[in-house]
Amino acid sequence: MSRKERKIAKIESNYVKQYDAYQERQMKKKKRLYRRLVLFVLLLMITLGSIIAYNLNQRALYTEKQEKYDQLEEKMTSLEKEEKNLEQEIQLLNDEDYVLEIARTNYFFSKEGELIFKLPEEDPSY
Repeated sequence: MSRKERKIAKIESNYVKQYDAYQERQMKKKKRLYRRLVLFVLLLMITLGSIIAYNLNQRALYTEKQEKYDQLEEKMTSLEKEEKNLEQEIQLLNDEDYVLEIARTNYFFSKEGELIFKLPEEDPSY
């Protein structure tokens, strides 16, 4: 039952008025406290959400960069192997006997008194 329905007379003294004012101030303080707490929790959630989103974006970026780095490492390894092969080829090309052998096999150069016959490359008949 509310105060109006009870039909109880309220004492109108200075003390009761001060107590009612005190109770009202306490209720307002509670409301402000709850509002501040809700605002604080809301700001905390927004901050944590943005930190988590930033962290996830950085992880994705790191993973992407790591994959690209691994691909470039593989490419560099293959290019280093190719460089070693080319350096070996250069050393072989500096050898006169090797160059002459390539000229004989690929371009049909012959030694003095030597005859070269080119045979057609056909499938053997059955």
